[in-house]
Amino acid sequence: MTANSSIPEMLNQSRTVLTSPSVANFERFEGRGNLADALIYMTIAAAITGVFGLTEGVGGFLRNIISALLGFLIFTYLVHWIGSRRGGSGTLDEVAYSFALFWAPLTVLVGVVSLILAITVVGIVLIPLVLLAAFVVNVFFAYLAVQSSMNLQGGGPTWTVLILAALASFVLNLIIAAILN
Repeated sequence: MTANSSIPEMLNQSRTVLTSPSVANFERFEGRGNLADALIYMTIAAAITGVFGLTEGVGGFLRNIISALLGFLIFTYLVHWIGSRRGGSGTLDEVAYSFALFWAPLTVLVGVVSLILAITVVGIVLIPLVLLAAFVVNVFFAYLAVQSSMNLQGGGPTWTVLILAALASFVLNLIIAAILN
């Protein structure tokens, strides 16, 4: 178990990772927190995005929180599990913490931008473009985080872990969505 990180520290680390993206920056921070820190950070981000779901009532609020947290947990567990079987040597704490550093702030940013765009008629047309851009940005940061947190070298093993984790995550999220609906 690694040392705990405070929210202000995580915000500063996120700023560094987002403004100077590199495997080296993820490496610099991956050991400064653990799964519990990542979950606290993600819970704050999920609660913020949950507020945006209040337009659909309490159910929308809860759905946003649950989907953000479950999506994060499922994906990071899968990255660690698959990465470990593909030669990676990182810990679940390192994977979760590395992913939280970009996932939490990007989740909030996309939520805020989508909410603002949803208010305007023209903005509604732009939401799919924002979501596509967010997907591309998340893939980029996930690639760096996998290389760092799982200690994988080269594109092949990293892409394999990401693609397999994404596919498995998609299937599991569909199953969970079907159960919750």
